[in-house]
Amino acid sequence: MAAAPQRYREFKMPDVGEGLTEAEILKWHVQPGDTVSDGQVVVEVETAKAAVELPIPFDGTVRELLWAEGDTVDVGSPIITVDTTPGAPEEAPAAPAPAPAPQAAAEPAPEAAGEPEPAPAPAAEQPAARQPVLVGYGVSTAATKRRPRKPVAAVPEPAPAPEAAPAPPAPAAPAGGGRPLAKPPVRKLAKDLGIDLRAVRPTGPDGTVTREDVQAAAAPAPEAAPAPAPQPDQAVPGQQPAERPGERRVPIRGVRKATAQAMVDSAFTAPHVTEFITVDVTRTMKLVARLKDDPDLAGVRINPLLIIARALLLALRRNPDAHAAWDETNQEIVYKETVNLGIAAATPRGLLVPNIKDAGRKSLAELATALSDLVTTAREGRTTPADMQGGTVTITNVGVFGVDSGTPILNPGESAILAVGAIKAQPWVHKGKVKPRQVTTLALSFDHRLIDGALGSRLLADVAAVLEHPRRLLTWG
Repeated sequence: MAAAPQRYREFKMPDVGEGLTEAEILKWHVQPGDTVSDGQVVVEVETAKAAVELPIPFDGTVRELLWAEGDTVDVGSPIITVDTTPGAPEEAPAAPAPAPAPQAAAEPAPEAAGEPEPAPAPAAEQPAARQPVLVGYGVSTAATKRRPRKPVAAVPEPAPAPEAAPAPPAPAAPAGGGRPLAKPPVRKLAKDLGIDLRAVRPTGPDGTVTREDVQAAAAPAPEAAPAPAPQPDQAVPGQQPAERPGERRVPIRGVRKATAQAMVDSAFTAPHVTEFITVDVTRTMKLVARLKDDPDLAGVRINPLLIIARALLLALRRNPDAHAAWDETNQEIVYKETVNLGIAAATPRGLLVPNIKDAGRKSLAELATALSDLVTTAREGRTTPADMQGGTVTITNVGVFGVDSGTPILNPGESAILAVGAIKAQPWVHKGKVKPRQVTTLALSFDHRLIDGALGSRLLADVAAVLEHPRRLLTWG
């Protein structure tokens, strides 16, 4: 006979990313009493990689939300309870089985001192009993053999005595239980100090009380030093620090927590080297203006980042050994053919680095569309965990904040990251004359285990050459 379907079902926090262990409840889209259907989004959560909307996999009526917005929940923990048969009468709890009636105790016969107990009755005379075992393994129906119990008169429990301080350890008794062993000078010292040798714990050979033993017994017990008061900026273990005037405390979690851990791991695992180059990008800026007027690119967002991304992809094609990963476990260098180009994006929840899959095989128009979609999705909080995984090299555009350059930290598992500074009009020697030109500074950080100085320099110089003469976008293949 098939079992009846379960009425109250729990929806548990799924693993919405690769190996994630927890997520934060951002926003509930339902409340108790709401009707939900299979596939309906009921909650938005934030993992260490992105914000994700979770659909529920069954129909019913919301019975209870098990967590509040802002709570961090472990993967696998129930987050919502749903009544899958709303309107049905509530199931009455099963009545507990009646306890067996106690057997009347036989009048005990007077026992003589030292009289042995009566032998237990044979197993055949004992009634069969059900012996509970571990949950999930059923119940044993084997008979159990028990010795007959002797009735015990009820004795009133004494009132608990007041708790006393622990007594000090008793001194070792002298050998033979007589006079303590001690040399005459030690006895005289004990007498002068008013110490009873019988109360002194001996540490000498054969239980002999030594001069040091007497002096230790005469020394006053040390007073416990008071715990030092915590300083204003000192955290007290187990106690949430209070905000001081002019401070604001925010828990570290979600994207911020994951980013911080990733940056620490990268900075102290991969040996970073950063190189800089300042380049005239006047021709690149003119190319951007022409592409914006190209009818074949109508509706596509064109900006300098598009040309810089294309230049890095071409430079990696010319220097394939720079596109690799370090496999510490297997002690191997893994050279990669497919470039998943990460673009660092500042969002309200922190820094995200989604990547464009197989960016090296995209046309200029396809790359422009992918860049636009990536940035928009990240800023709107719709980046999925899949968009964050598998990156191989990254671009971070600090120039949008007016910054000239920096020393970027590698994303874990990647070989290089290119920082692009602000593009500004500067005096520049062009064709033998000082002229105002559009100039920027590029900074390339790379893993020195994978990329030595010569290879890193060639990669950065090739990016700069493409930006200075962007016609190479068409001639390099």
